[in-house]
Amino acid sequence: MSETKPQGNKNEKVGTVVSTKMAKTIIIEVTRRVQHKLYKRIINKRKKFYAHDEDGKAKLGDVVRIIECRPLSKLKRWELKEIVREAVQVTTDLSAIGIASARETRVSNKKGKK
Repeated sequence: MSETKPQGNKNEKVGTVVSTKMAKTIIIEVTRRVQHKLYKRIINKRKKFYAHDEDGKAKLGDVVRIIECRPLSKLKRWELKEIVREAVQVTTDLSAIGIASARETRVSNKKGKK
């Protein structure tokens, strides 16, 4: 009789990772579009959620899905379910594409003058 207890409908949210500076914790910003009560204009509302990331898989800028869980700390009540879309990682190493940085150019010019 090892029946698994069915999980209830847990709340899910999709947002963008805005911080990964803490150990096993990420901050996700969830944006939703709502209509203003009086002026009927569509506005964006944003809210940040602290979520548990056990393996540290999420990176800055990733779009992730989080689900509700038991309270893990004062602020963490969510955990990472999946990474929906990974962010494009921009590199500052220009030598990878064959462009010398300005600093390297200045150093080589100084050596050439002597």
